[in-house]
Amino acid sequence: MESSERVPGREALKGMRRVVVKIGSALLTNDGRGLDESGIGGWVDQIAALHRRGVEVVLVSSGAVAAGMVRLGWQVRPSAVHALQAAAAVGQNGLTECYEGHFARHGLTTAQVLLTHDDLSNRKRYLNARSALRTLVDLRVVPVINENDTVVTDEIRFGDNDTLGALRANLLEADALVILTDQEGLFDADPRHDPNARLISEGRADDPRLAEVAGGGGALGRGGMTTKVRAARLAARSGAVTVIASGRQPEVLTRLSDGERLGTLLTPERAPMAARKRWLAGQLQVRGTLTLDAGAVKVLRGSGSSLLPVGVKALSGDFVRGDMVLCVDEAGHRVAKGLVNYGADEARRLLGQPSHRIEGILGYMEAPELIHRDNLVVL
Repeated sequence: MESSERVPGREALKGMRRVVVKIGSALLTNDGRGLDESGIGGWVDQIAALHRRGVEVVLVSSGAVAAGMVRLGWQVRPSAVHALQAAAAVGQNGLTECYEGHFARHGLTTAQVLLTHDDLSNRKRYLNARSALRTLVDLRVVPVINENDTVVTDEIRFGDNDTLGALRANLLEADALVILTDQEGLFDADPRHDPNARLISEGRADDPRLAEVAGGGGALGRGGMTTKVRAARLAARSGAVTVIASGRQPEVLTRLSDGERLGTLLTPERAPMAARKRWLAGQLQVRGTLTLDAGAVKVLRGSGSSLLPVGVKALSGDFVRGDMVLCVDEAGHRVAKGLVNYGADEARRLLGQPSHRIEGILGYMEAPELIHRDNLVVL
């Protein structure tokens, strides 16, 4: 593969003004042998080079748990939440100091930002986080973001930093999400087991076939290619392209910025969602599920209308007014999600009923729809 080769779609990387870069645990810890300070220094040098070109960079960094494991002498990633929290607390300190020292060589200031999904599920806190991050970027500070593993629980976990990176791309309306991993990119088969596996150079972020070829995660991280493909779909909602590439390629970030053919480029196919719709789409925790009939599915996908109770056949979950629920078709396929106007007990009584009967059934009518179109996003 010629290093100077160009492919359609990579021109977007040459013109990017804001990029989210995510670096995985295997890279940062040199496959579990402790923080790879020389490697971190190299990625920092590349980020500094992008800064000099006028590109705003937000860094999403894994590595706290893995670094803590090394410091504590643990060989196997623990499964207990309290042990993971302890490892994160031990490792985060060293990770932050390492970044700060390397960025200081270039006269750049860093800011540590630790988040949980709970921080972003509340609309007000989401907007506050966006304002804070945009201010940091405007000040030419490099935000270093990680999931707050020291306090997070399974119920409010992003699940992986690939997803966290995609949500940050949505939040900041970045031009690109670059996921640096220990693989060259996404292959059509597992290259660890199939010597004939071929690199997928470019594809659509929403192509369902990509999920079929994505593999599982490694021993150090929670993510794998599956989470990276999912992250690309999330990032595409704000119009961002996603690149999955090897962090061990020399000068990978600056070469990508030059439009060079490296890794796997996944491009958005749809127009960017409005900001509120991106926030809705980015919510990972749902409190219930509504099963829709074929007519309701057609209306939601075709016209972006509100969801009326007449089109709902069944529901599950224990949710209250304002909770996020998932809408599926009768085969269980995801259709939409949104914030409900009625709790589960009331909604159950309204199944299949026309809106004009709501007040007679409940004794009041909070709203004529189960989910208003402004609070609903089609997936």
